Amino acid sequence: MTPSLTAEQCQSLEKALAYLRLKADLALAPELPHFAGKPYPLGRCNEIRNKVFDLWYEALQQQDEMAFQPIREFLQQGGSLTKVWGSLRDEYFQNAIQIGDWYVDVANDTVNPNKPRVEICQMETSGFGPISSFEQFVAIARTYWEVEIYRNDVVPALAPFLPLLCVNSQGASWLAAANDDMLALATQSGFALSERVLQEMPPASELLMSRWRQKLSLLVSESPFYERQYDAQVYCQRYREAGKHDSVVFRDQAVRAYMSLANGS
Repeated sequence: MTPSLTAEQCQSLEKALAYLRLKADLALAPELPHFAGKPYPLGRCNEIRNKVFDLWYEALQQQDEMAFQPIREFLQQGGSLTKVWGSLRDEYFQNAIQIGDWYVDVANDTVNPNKPRVEICQMETSGFGPISSFEQFVAIARTYWEVEIYRNDVVPALAPFLPLLCVNSQGASWLAAANDDMLALATQSGFALSERVLQEMPPASELLMSRWRQKLSLLVSESPFYERQYDAQVYCQRYREAGKHDSVVFRDQAVRAYMSLANGS
């Protein structure tokens, strides 16, 4: 199921969404003036997409914007607006909205500010797609985020879920990739994709390992995910053999353990 949109309707929809984007900017820009030293809106595709999504959903409950009427009819027929995240032409990560076969990017200027704020096109021509492996994630993140990436030896019991350690040019480091899509990639593969990338990635430096050991030593939590009984690949194997990849409860426990480490080291 997908909404049928003429070229004229697409143009009207883009204009209406551009107005919602301006409303989002007025709210977000004062709160989020910079990201990694870059001015708003650069790097804020997630926050912008989420804000416009909420504004759009509210506007769809009203009847005063005729540009949204094809979408209202689509929703009344059982369709849905879906938040999506993935690769855009394998150049960078992007947050967007999917409506049937349509790709709606309301944060199109968050990499190149000279681009239009809103872009609507058919999904098949958008260049957008899901991340299908951790290797693909690594290739994009290295250039887009300008980071070095190592295997997660610092918290090996979490490595089946978060097998990567990103380090930026200032030396800050964090576990990756902590979003629902990448966690699903790990669990749906029975942690096989995590295990594979752990075999391929280089180890972190001893200095970085030391900083993480110090951070972990200061945690009050006694989560078993902070133990170092096995190396990361063995945890993948043990979790898989125990069927942990099918456990939502276990996944949520891992996410809670990660939250204490979310600000990195």
